[in-house]
Amino acid sequence: MIRNFMSELKSRSSILYWFGWINIALFALAFVLLFLDTTMIMGINAWVKPMKFALSICIYAWTYGWLLHYSSNTTANKIIIAGLIISMTMEVSLIFMQAFRGTPSHFNVHTAFDGIVFGIMGLFIALNTIVNLFTVVIFFTKDISISGPALSAWRSGLILFFLGGISGGWMVAILSHTVGAPDGGPGLPFLNWSTVAGDIRAAHFVTMHALQAIPLVTYGLTQTIGDKSGRWVALFTVGYATVAIYLHYLAWSGLPVIGKF
Repeated sequence: MIRNFMSELKSRSSILYWFGWINIALFALAFVLLFLDTTMIMGINAWVKPMKFALSICIYAWTYGWLLHYSSNTTANKIIIAGLIISMTMEVSLIFMQAFRGTPSHFNVHTAFDGIVFGIMGLFIALNTIVNLFTVVIFFTKDISISGPALSAWRSGLILFFLGGISGGWMVAILSHTVGAPDGGPGLPFLNWSTVAGDIRAAHFVTMHALQAIPLVTYGLTQTIGDKSGRWVALFTVGYATVAIYLHYLAWSGLPVIGKF
């Protein structure tokens, strides 16, 4: 099944297919460096963040490689792909650079150079946000080769994915991802979400990954219950959005997703 998926993905968008694999290679590099380099940034090994971002960018690229196949607007697709690759290449490159330097990549304005790096990251994330909005517009205004629950799922996922940028902007505004405590405190394994205070990253993560969760669940439902899946897809989408909103509430209130254990 996985082999079939990868083969189909490659045929849909070879450039995003290979861009995803480049990020898998970066993930592997960061994983090796995790054991070779003991540098800590705010209490966490410097290579954990590059690992997470490389993996996330791979998933992002492969998701877009799959969904853009449904759009017949070739010119728009090329613009979206170019914007995604340029913005994410800059993002992951700067994250790796700052990890090599042993300093935070995000919210770091302690020196003029670090402030410039963070500012550049912000510019390319803005570009990526425009790309996401452009994709939403395409899926709501142009001819798309799918219909029914599948189209609703992709549209819902794209909207939530775009809205996930709000929590990203919130973190930039306060130059922190923790609410009610300093960044770098006790957190969940690997994810590092705070276990003693609110953490905007949890809300950001869940909202952004609606782009994968809703279409995948929809595919499973349509394969098992067929024509009756529409109602369940709608119910799942509303439930997922509710959870995303609740996680934002927890972060705003300074409450952890999971308490210290």
